[in-house]
Amino acid sequence: MHGMVYRIRNGSAAAALALAFTTSLGSAQSPAHFHIGHAAEAFRGTPDGMGLLPTAIAEAEIAHQHATLAGRDPSSLEGMQRHMAHVIHAMDASRVESGPGMGYGVIAAAERAAQHTELAAASEGASDAVKTHSVHVATAARSAVAHAEQAVELAEGIQTAESATDAAEMLTELTGLTDAILNGVDADGNGRVGWQEGEGGLAQAATHMGLIKRAEGLGN
Repeated sequence: MHGMVYRIRNGSAAAALALAFTTSLGSAQSPAHFHIGHAAEAFRGTPDGMGLLPTAIAEAEIAHQHATLAGRDPSSLEGMQRHMAHVIHAMDASRVESGPGMGYGVIAAAERAAQHTELAAASEGASDAVKTHSVHVATAARSAVAHAEQAVELAEGIQTAESATDAAEMLTELTGLTDAILNGVDADGNGRVGWQEGEGGLAQAATHMGLIKRAEGLGN
């Protein structure tokens, strides 16, 4: 699993990855495992009680899908604008209350996943593996949050664009951001996507969460 870069391109892929993260962790025996469970397995208030990181991934997949759909006809301003509320809803459900998203939002889910991973690392008795990889998970998740916030701004810009040309230019950037949220981006041009700030995405957060779970004996 180390070094794996997920390519999430459709709903079934997102569901499969979410399923991997919702594998039961069993009875948490430590405060660190309790918080890992919130980030990776289950959290009250998420859709179907999913873990925070799987929720972020599923919402990001929906946002990417609708950004892609918006680009099917870049000559149609109306067509591009039609999908922007859907993108925003999946990114931040507090801004657009209804849509095809799950109603939680990438931003809230990824930020809370980062917080609970950090709480795991700060817990009494946390292992070196938890302390090390929690930094990687939280950094990658927060990079996804930063990209999601930029994506919301672009989507709102497309909603108020006055020409298809302007909207299409913003949409190209938006689609790139939704891909970066999911899969990260090779920001330093070294041919690899790492967990570092500005480069990591939800796939990198998922990889390092998987390393925590493996080290802690918490399932696959």
